[in-house]
Amino acid sequence: MTVTVAPSILSANFAKLGEEVRMIEEAGAEILHIDVMDRHFVPNITIGPAVVESLRKVSSLEFDVHLMIENPERYVEAFAKAGADNITVHIEATKHIHRLVQKIKSLDVNVGVALNPATPLEFLTYILQELDMVLLMTVNPGFGGQKFIQTVLPKVVALSGILSEINPRCKIEVDGGINIDTARLASRAGAEILVAGAAVFAASDPCKALCDILLAAREEHN
Repeated sequence: MTVTVAPSILSANFAKLGEEVRMIEEAGAEILHIDVMDRHFVPNITIGPAVVESLRKVSSLEFDVHLMIENPERYVEAFAKAGADNITVHIEATKHIHRLVQKIKSLDVNVGVALNPATPLEFLTYILQELDMVLLMTVNPGFGGQKFIQTVLPKVVALSGILSEINPRCKIEVDGGINIDTARLASRAGAEILVAGAAVFAASDPCKALCDILLAAREEHN
């Protein structure tokens, strides 16, 4: 398993967003995490497809679009057209998760499903074989810079065991409170994609911060 750090633009400087994305790409990032919030599903509001489309013109990174919005089925097509490579939706935000997963797959992008910290893994039982990724929130979604919820780690361990049996190609992503120390914990538990926002973009040297987190995470698998 190769561990990857996905910097989240939620903590980037939006006044020079293109520059910051190019910076972390040059530093070796492979995935860009794009948080989309609507002030309904979560108490914050961020960006729409137009920003994704603009970033697509200046970056070849894999765009991991995380929809923290109500009624995500209304918007997945727009984000796919804007340049998303992966679209993740919250199981708590839709009544028909299987239908939505199939719709995203039909758009020729990878599909992920996210669970909030208190949402049990059992909610995924009948769709796990359809997924390319499961995102386990390690904070309550809505704002960057929150403290990592360590009680989610047993969920990561459990999911890793389940996926090894029924869908080994499906990756586990964790999002929230990732820094050097928590990257080690999450990676040890079985996470393969670590979303880091403030720990990268708010650092005095974002490129070094990205490399340090990645190195710490990968040490847990050597």
